[in-house]
Amino acid sequence: MILANAFCLFFFLDETLRSLASPSSPQGPELHGWRPPVDCVRANELCAAESNCSSRYRTLRQCLAGRDRNTMLANKECQAALEVLQESPLYDCRCKRGMKKELQCLQIYWSIHLGLTEGEEFYEASPYEPVTARLSDIFRLASIFSGTGADPAVSAKSNHCLDAAKACNLNDNCKKLRSSYISICNREISPTERCNRRKCHKALRQFFDRVPSEYTYRMLFCSCQDQACAERRRQTILPSCSYEDKEKPNCLELRSLCRTDHLCRSRLADFHANCRASYQTLTSCPTDNYQACLGSYAGMIGFDITPNYVDSSPTGIVVSPWCSCRGSGNMEEECEKFLKDFTENPCLRNAIQAFGNGTDVNLSPKNPPFQATQAPRIDKTPSLPDDLSDSTSLGTSVISTCTSVQVRGHSSGTGDTELGQLE
Repeated sequence: MILANAFCLFFFLDETLRSLASPSSPQGPELHGWRPPVDCVRANELCAAESNCSSRYRTLRQCLAGRDRNTMLANKECQAALEVLQESPLYDCRCKRGMKKELQCLQIYWSIHLGLTEGEEFYEASPYEPVTARLSDIFRLASIFSGTGADPAVSAKSNHCLDAAKACNLNDNCKKLRSSYISICNREISPTERCNRRKCHKALRQFFDRVPSEYTYRMLFCSCQDQACAERRRQTILPSCSYEDKEKPNCLELRSLCRTDHLCRSRLADFHANCRASYQTLTSCPTDNYQACLGSYAGMIGFDITPNYVDSSPTGIVVSPWCSCRGSGNMEEECEKFLKDFTENPCLRNAIQAFGNGTDVNLSPKNPPFQATQAPRIDKTPSLPDDLSDSTSLGTSVISTCTSVQVRGHSSGTGDTELGQLE
């Protein structure tokens, strides 16, 4: 046993020294030249400090101004600028949702990535850093607050959405920002104008960006046993101001309007990246990450593309932007596809149900937390960029080697009052 441990230690030190002696990089020729991404604000600073990158960046922005991709690529100066920037930190940069200079970061990102694809893409890559964290801790809180695991009779009588609002009132920041958006979104401007939607949207964005998801998710995704609870859940974002309108616009027109704004465009792209239904995963979500999907959904609230529950049904979960596919003409199929990413999305539905149940994804095939709705099998489309990792394979190879050595030498034998405006 002593000899086995000594060999293991020697092997580990040898592999560690080898890894330090040569720069680590992802395996495979397809990732040649890979660089760990930095946020676009920092990447812009690095580019500005280097004369060649700075001048090429200015050139590329001029090339993209008012030109389509083919026209841009036909210009040799534009091609040269693009080739230089592809080797700079700007090309791989990402942003963080809610960061201090988020809008500036997104403007830098889209200044490079807009126009580099042929025509308008149905699904755009997200400019945000991939979400790798899970919702396990928040799910456990949801389980406690929703009564899961408690007396079923007590849990069945509880209005979990009302409980979520009371919990928000016990947190100073949550109460302050919630009171703010309720006041703004309920303020009538005139007999013909029921509210200032622009200000209402801004207040909602501040609430969902600045209040921890421990509180916001409980209000958005609370589980309901009756219609009164489900109606309270639907009313969370004050839909008469933030969501509904006299007429429903066409969904593709609404998407086009959203894509004229860098912030709205980014949130929509992030939703598609994290909630697009996949038949290749257990939960129908990309990488089986419920947190990424729920966070992306919440991130769209407060924009023209704001989604919400379509009715007060406590059993059926259907969400949608305020739009329809009437008047789509020969674009009706594309419009229906866009709309179904909300109304018939098994990834989003499973994520909402899982949060309401207080359960996280169980990647083991044994004892799944609930029966996840599987996405229908469709023709495979190109996937969006996956999360990049700068980890090496050292740990796995050393551990497996050590384990086999040790096994051979060792063979013997887990209530305050709710705000009144939402009555």
